[in-house]
Amino acid sequence: MQGQTSHPDAQEGAQLRPFALGESERQFRLLVQGVTDYAIYMLDPNGRIASWNAGGQRIKGYASEEIIGQHFSRFYTDEDRDRGEPAYALETARTQGRYEKEGWRVRRDGTRFWANVIIDPVYDEDGRHIGFAKITRDITERREQQRALEVAQQAMLQAHRMEAIGQLTYGVAHDFNNLLTVITNSLDLIAVDSSDPQRVRRLIAGASRAAQRGSLLTRQLLAYSRQQTLRPEIHDLNALIYAAESVLRRGVGENVDIELSLGRGLGEVNVDAPEFEAALLNLVVNARDAMPAGGRITVRTREHHQKEAEGRRAPGRYVLVTVEDTGSGMAPEVIEHAMEPFFTTKEVGKGSGLGLSQVYGFAVQSGGDVTIDSQVGQGTTISFFLPVRSGDTLLDEGDTGAPVKVLLVEDDPDVQAMSIESLRYLGYSVLTADDGETAMEILSRDPEIEVLFTDVVMPRGMSGVDLYREARRIRPELRVLLTSGYARGQLPTIPQDCDFIAKPYRVEELQARLAAMLSKAD
Repeated sequence: MQGQTSHPDAQEGAQLRPFALGESERQFRLLVQGVTDYAIYMLDPNGRIASWNAGGQRIKGYASEEIIGQHFSRFYTDEDRDRGEPAYALETARTQGRYEKEGWRVRRDGTRFWANVIIDPVYDEDGRHIGFAKITRDITERREQQRALEVAQQAMLQAHRMEAIGQLTYGVAHDFNNLLTVITNSLDLIAVDSSDPQRVRRLIAGASRAAQRGSLLTRQLLAYSRQQTLRPEIHDLNALIYAAESVLRRGVGENVDIELSLGRGLGEVNVDAPEFEAALLNLVVNARDAMPAGGRITVRTREHHQKEAEGRRAPGRYVLVTVEDTGSGMAPEVIEHAMEPFFTTKEVGKGSGLGLSQVYGFAVQSGGDVTIDSQVGQGTTISFFLPVRSGDTLLDEGDTGAPVKVLLVEDDPDVQAMSIESLRYLGYSVLTADDGETAMEILSRDPEIEVLFTDVVMPRGMSGVDLYREARRIRPELRVLLTSGYARGQLPTIPQDCDFIAKPYRVEELQARLAAMLSKAD
């Protein structure tokens, strides 16, 4: 039958299969023997060498007749043999299926080379362990190249460190020399002539400011090294910011406006007050430097509830302090390095690059965090998170909003200072202007202002009544409260829909008048 006839190809395959298998084994042996980059050989179960290839002779220096039958431990250093490394290698390969390691091995002439070693267990068809396959490669050259690369990298890092130290030294020396110039010359001038008390007070004030700046620079250095000792106490951050306001305003100069918008009912925080003030001053000064042509800095506070861990912030309650500017902004690559010590985009000698590093160091030591949000040409907002002290009670939902913002217009410095304190005591956020034109500029750019509180009689032509009319023209919803020390009969006609409070007024009276205005408008 046709189905019982063997196919001629099948018969030929049956005849060729033993030959093919033998040829395959012969080719495999030739392949192993011909490899010279790897020492490939077999070990019996006790670790004695059962085969040898040309790579073994080239790498280790032994001919096959010299090494077959010898124990493979002779390739190990004396130290490794004393530690039992050869036996451990075989046991690892047998129990775990593979052993691989790099280390020193010894050639026939006693020299050492750095080897990559792989040992695999070998089993026969019945699953019996009959020995090990071992592959060794000489990687001394590669190791030397890696070590040379590491040395070069370390040298490069050291060069970067030296460059950073040079930048630090240059910047700090420049800053301290300026400060010492002010202090020493002020003392010399006082010593030469102390007859004019006003002149002496002026010189002392300048020297004192320079000494304070030197103290701030020292704190920056300590914060960078994380070596300053913090003395945290329970504080209301709003109170600390109000106390530092005069320093902040002096720090920004005349062509930059600074505004405070501080939230009500914030939880208390456990911080070192001088270090917090130094960190806030650093942020404000950095914002000022980003606006060489002038601009506006806004310092805000509010409570932040962190629901999930993010960055260094664990879930919980934080007081969030933000410093916003209208400056040039930062590119992403600048933001990435902005809080690194010594990093600065300022000209050489214009700063040590430690400002944001000090802020970050203080925040982390206080259990908080710092983030940067910025776009080129659109300004920068730096957010400063500080944890609310443990055990502080939760706030009522109605107490957590931003305070009502009041624009105070008053040309008398003493009256202005008193009015600021009164309004802040009552929980309002206060902006100030000395005349009507400045007030209109502020009103035109800040839509958050809800109340205009202005003196009637003011310098430079625009009265409080004129300001009221101009302000209502661009902001019809604005609440306006006029005040004056003159009798109403001596003043321009007060519009019927405009509230008025006569000087002198008490804080309680001002509180009642503003509350009535706001409730009526609502």
